[in-house]
Amino acid sequence: MGKNGSGTIFFTFCNLGCVFCQNYTISHLGVGEEMSTEDLAYIMIYLQNLGCYNINLVTPTHFISQIIEALLKAIEFGLKIPIVYNTSGYESLETLKLLDGIVDIYMPDIKFYYPETAKKFANAEDYPEVTKSALKEIYRQVGNLILNEENIALKGLIIRHLLMPNHISELREWLIFIKKELSTEVFINIMEQYRPLYMAYKYPEINRTINYKEYQEAISIAKNLGFKNLYLY
Repeated sequence: MGKNGSGTIFFTFCNLGCVFCQNYTISHLGVGEEMSTEDLAYIMIYLQNLGCYNINLVTPTHFISQIIEALLKAIEFGLKIPIVYNTSGYESLETLKLLDGIVDIYMPDIKFYYPETAKKFANAEDYPEVTKSALKEIYRQVGNLILNEENIALKGLIIRHLLMPNHISELREWLIFIKKELSTEVFINIMEQYRPLYMAYKYPEINRTINYKEYQEAISIAKNLGFKNLYLY
């Protein structure tokens, strides 16, 4: 919620190779601008001065050391708003432990539950195993989402899932895992805006958008499993 939005900063390239990436010009083709950590710190301050509710770091994993350096400078310059770590969930425990006490809000976009799907669409067969460990560590660090009186997120975990055509079972398995290992109080964002972009046209099973029936089934699965905090769009 809120009117001022998130101060989003995209980082060039990504540690996954999703064939359907909607930001492929940045994540695959490397469109971006090189800058110093001091310049990055000033951008954070600029976004704060605009009134943004947080600093939203998108695909930041491979720039962690530079980001931490920039954050230290930004704090010296007066940065006070929450830090959001916007990730695919494909994170090592070593990286996440570096961020303990630095990141306020984790926002993983969990994708493939089955290794064969992860291998086919992202060339990352170990994605499910790595992401399960990452989610448990993230939850240990920040717990369930905390909102202020204006429903603005202050701290905690928001788990997103980009619903893909013909892959509803992957959402079901992820939700079962989250219920068992984390909590049904976790804030879940089921996203329906999948579009067959980049190289998706080569894969007939994902070369279309989500239909109404699939989306309604996804919502029903989440509700039937007892998830209380669902954000749908």
